Amino acid sequence: MIHLRDIDHIVLRVVDLPSMLRFYCEGLGCHIERRQDEIGLVQLRAGRSLLDLVPVDGKLGLAGGAAPGKQGHNMDHVCFRVEPFDEAAIRAHLASLGIAAGPTASRYGAEGEGPSIYLSDPQGNVIELKGPPAA
Repeated sequence: MIHLRDIDHIVLRVVDLPSMLRFYCEGLGCHIERRQDEIGLVQLRAGRSLLDLVPVDGKLGLAGGAAPGKQGHNMDHVCFRVEPFDEAAIRAHLASLGIAAGPTASRYGAEGEGPSIYLSDPQGNVIELKGPPAA
């Protein structure tokens, strides 16, 4: 069994980064925690969670397909913080249900760098299962 503690982060694909920054930072009180302009990623602090903005014309955004609209989606993935993060148990549980999971890799999340696994739900939505930050 997997225990989801909360949402670690949500990733939105965006067409107009300045207007999204203005809305989320000035309007909702988020602040920029980290930028990786070389890959096209701005990570905003939203309480205990992160909201990642990925411009569709950046390196990450171009990998996501069409821009947001009727033929494209604007959510890249939802990340759930898993506690405890027992990789073997998680993989065994998913496999028992016929759910394929990608490789475990270290990725940055709301609590810092740590292990994560990507998978897809039955409708093709990408889900990330995030473990604790590396000690």
